[in-house]
Amino acid sequence: MMLFVGLGNPGDQYTKNRHNVGFMAVSRIAEIYNFSPWKNKFQGSISNGLLSTQKIIILKPNTFMNLSGQSVGEVSRFYKIPASKVIVFHDEIDFPLGKLKIKSGGGHAGHNGLRSINEHIGSGYIRIRIGVGHPGNKNAVANYVLGDFSKVEQEIITQIIEVISTEAEDLISENTANFGKSISEKIQRKTTKDKAIVKATVCNPNRVTQETKRSSLQNLFDRFRKE
Repeated sequence: MMLFVGLGNPGDQYTKNRHNVGFMAVSRIAEIYNFSPWKNKFQGSISNGLLSTQKIIILKPNTFMNLSGQSVGEVSRFYKIPASKVIVFHDEIDFPLGKLKIKSGGGHAGHNGLRSINEHIGSGYIRIRIGVGHPGNKNAVANYVLGDFSKVEQEIITQIIEVISTEAEDLISENTANFGKSISEKIQRKTTKDKAIVKATVCNPNRVTQETKRSSLQNLFDRFRKE
C-alpha cells in the first residue's frame, strides 16, 4: 500500500492557485484510474484505488497548507504506511513553470506544507516537485503562490498534470527513474514551443505585453488543433 498526497488549500477560492497544483495532480490521477469517491476522513479528503495491482490511498489534507502534516500523519499511522511509501505532489517556486523533478528525502526548503509533513512523519518520503515559477522578488512569494495561474500558465500546467497522471503507474515500482524519464521527455515535447513566453510570464509578469500574451495563447490553440 502506498500513500499519494497532494498539497494545497481547501475551498473553492483556492482551486486554481499555484499553491494547489498538488491537489490538481492527485485529483486527476484519481479521475483517470477510477478511484473511489472522495470521503472526508483523517482531516482530509480520501480516495483509494489500484495502480496496476498496487493499492493506493490518495489524500488531500483539509487542514490548510501549513498543517498538512497532521492529516498525513494520521493516515500513515492508521494504515501503517512508512514514509518511504509516501509520495507528495507539491508546487515548487524554484523551478520554472512546468519543470518537474523527483526527490527522495531532504529538507523542506521553506515550503510550509513539507515542513509540517517532516514534523509528523520525518523527511524520508518522495516528493514530486512541480514547477510554478518565481515572482522574482522573495517578498512577493506569498501572494504569488496564493494567486491563480494565468490563462497561459493554466494551459501549460494542465498538460503537465495530464502527463504526470498517465505515467503514474511508474511510481509504484521501487525505482522511480522510469517515471522521471518518461514525463521529462513528454513534457519537453509538449512545452518546447512555449518556453520563451512561459519564462516571460512567470518571471517577469509586468513586462509581458497584451500583444505577447495573445500571441502565446493563440499559439497554444493552434497547437491543440494540430494534435
